[in-house]
Amino acid sequence: MSIPFSTDTLLVIAMCWAAIMCGGLIKGTLGVGLPLFAVPVMSLFISSTQAIALVSVPVLVSNIWQVRQEGSLKTSLKRFWPLMLTQAIVTVFSVYWTLSFSVRELNMVLAFALIVAVVLMAFKPSFNIPPEKEAAASALVGVTSGLLGGASSLMGPIVISYMMSLKLSRDEFVGCISVIYFNAAWPLYLAMWHFGRMSLDDVGYSFLAIVPMFLGLQAGRKIRHRLSEETFRRALLGFLMVVALLLVFR
Repeated sequence: MSIPFSTDTLLVIAMCWAAIMCGGLIKGTLGVGLPLFAVPVMSLFISSTQAIALVSVPVLVSNIWQVRQEGSLKTSLKRFWPLMLTQAIVTVFSVYWTLSFSVRELNMVLAFALIVAVVLMAFKPSFNIPPEKEAAASALVGVTSGLLGGASSLMGPIVISYMMSLKLSRDEFVGCISVIYFNAAWPLYLAMWHFGRMSLDDVGYSFLAIVPMFLGLQAGRKIRHRLSEETFRRALLGFLMVVALLLVFR
């Protein structure tokens, strides 16, 4: 499933690099959003599965770094193991379930996941989850995010909305979500590799994608202190909605 060589190959690679750089910029500015931006945009030029594969190394590298810097592994495992267990299992199932999907069907799933993400980010739903029901709620979030994550890699907004509903402190939120993100990434990419959705060529291109991701990340950190986060977020949501519509009618 490598990117086919043709006269347009270099242009496609350049567009993918630009998408990953912008995804890194968004992550540097907002703290999240690399696959949320890069995967749908790249899916306008290559298949959705290739787009997910090409962000694999940047996502894993950034998540590993975040876990080491901010992660609270023991606390996260003790509190959110129902979420992470169900998420990992359902992610693998979701990858297998979508193996028979056509490019058109995968694009529709990706567009649906993107619209869900935009709605969650725009309206910021708030829930009040009693402590005694947290384990069941975590398992349900794991199932839902695993289904969307295995098909589109866009499980982040669902997890973020749930974590915000728990009213965690800023340090707790960053530490726990970094562990959850890492736990979401490795089953996805291992399943894609096992089921033939990711090739050595994809991994090679993905290693190269670390460069534009890092450049965007550094630029995003500078923008964070100069631009209103709310203004940036609104512009991002508008752009992602346009991308979702383009995927629907592609």
